[in-house]
Amino acid sequence: MLPILILAFPDAQLLDITGPLQVFASANELAAESGRARPYAARVVAAEPGAVITSSGLAVVADGLRSAAKGIDTLIVPGGRGVEAASQDARLTRWVRKQASGARRVVSVCSGAFVLAEAGLLDGRRVATHWSRCEQLAKRYPALQVEADPIFIRDGAIWTSAGVTAGIDLALALVEEDLGRPAALDVARELVVFMKRPGGQAQFSALLSMQQAGDPFAELHTWMAEHLGADLSIPALARRARMSERSFMRHYRAETGRTPARTVEQFRVEAAQRLLGETSWSIKRIASRCGFGTEETMRRTFIRLLRATPQAYRERFASQ
Repeated sequence: MLPILILAFPDAQLLDITGPLQVFASANELAAESGRARPYAARVVAAEPGAVITSSGLAVVADGLRSAAKGIDTLIVPGGRGVEAASQDARLTRWVRKQASGARRVVSVCSGAFVLAEAGLLDGRRVATHWSRCEQLAKRYPALQVEADPIFIRDGAIWTSAGVTAGIDLALALVEEDLGRPAALDVARELVVFMKRPGGQAQFSALLSMQQAGDPFAELHTWMAEHLGADLSIPALARRARMSERSFMRHYRAETGRTPARTVEQFRVEAAQRLLGETSWSIKRIASRCGFGTEETMRRTFIRLLRATPQAYRERFASQ
């Protein structure tokens, strides 16, 4: 059996812990039903043994750090609201660094990447985290190559994932590496989830990041995202918002901290990313559908914002 340790700490995101844990548990159950040996021995550990209250208010029961056996196979670190305190806990980061030195794989889910970064495990590596924390992670740890779109990234023995449910995607990939694709597909079917989720986390980021309670432009943003091929110029958006152009520009920037043009560009790029990853449409068709007008305009925008051409992006992230 492959020993897996999942770290818990106060205010960790519950699903970051239980999502991967259930993937391994389902792999064990399916193996047992087929008369095969259970492949995993997964357990939760924490700084002190006993109940650890997660950010949802639900407690998980953990063994203490000292109970961790030598020669573990995989170490998994979750994220959540408590990750700031966890990443600044010198005892915890020392323990993570020590365990990582003997593990075959080290994994972070969501903002758990902050703990691995503080432990010095991510320098020079490609890293994923929750879309809302990418900029913060990159600024705090400039030696990291933080990527905003992938659901998860493997860089050598280090695996990092995007937010929350992406931990399930990553855990399925671990099962595939260990037991083969058919076994991972069986687990995915058992859990009623995608074996490989279509697209990246960018499909969630732009519109979600701009939604706030009382946002006066929420309706406009939803309409923009649904009509990317329409006229989204300042005059057109101001008319739709029933404001003068000058008033619209002033209020929009005050509310969102960005210009309308930047929002339009981001919506269009992220829609194009989805279509490149999920469809076999031509780049010309995608450029037109997303409101870029021409392939060349879309290509220049991708290079400027993503440092990759649309074709290169498709080759790297397509789910087809």
